[in-house]
This record gives sequence, structure tokens and C-alpha cells, in this order.
Amino acid sequence: MEEKVMVADTLASVNSNLSGLASMIVQTENKELRQTLKQIRNGAEMSQEELYNIAKSKSYHIPARMATETDIAQVKSIFTN
Repeated sequence: MEEKVMVADTLASVNSNLSGLASMIVQTENKELRQTLKQIRNGAEMSQEELYNIAKSKSYHIPARMATETDIAQVKSIFTN
């Protein structure tokens, strides 16, 4: 298997795990469990960022265009109104 495919698969897996952790965090009532899940999520986010940077540096991943000020303002207005 090519390194590019392995990196892409790993990133997809980490991203999926992050989504699952976010879902668990908002659904649990146990404060201790919530804190533990947040710590796990934070570690997974750091791993995801490292993998993303590796993929980007090796041209395995081409990031989407940067958001414009108009794009940012539009998203802010959706969530603040």
C-alpha cells in the first residue's frame, strides 16, 4: 500500500474518531467521564494536526482555498442571529 493512501486512511479514521468523541462529550452527564473524553479528544486533535501537516508537506493533501472575510462574516451571522 502506498504511503499516500495510508496517510489518507489514517486521517479519515482520526477525523471519524474525533466526530465520535465530540458526540460522546455532549451527551454524557458524568463530569469525570466528560473531562476524560475531552483529554482524549485533545490528544487526537494534536495527532490529526501532525498527520495533516505531514500530508500537506508531502503534497498528499491539497487544502481548500482560504475563507474570505465575506465567508467568515456570513458564517458568523448564521450563528449569532
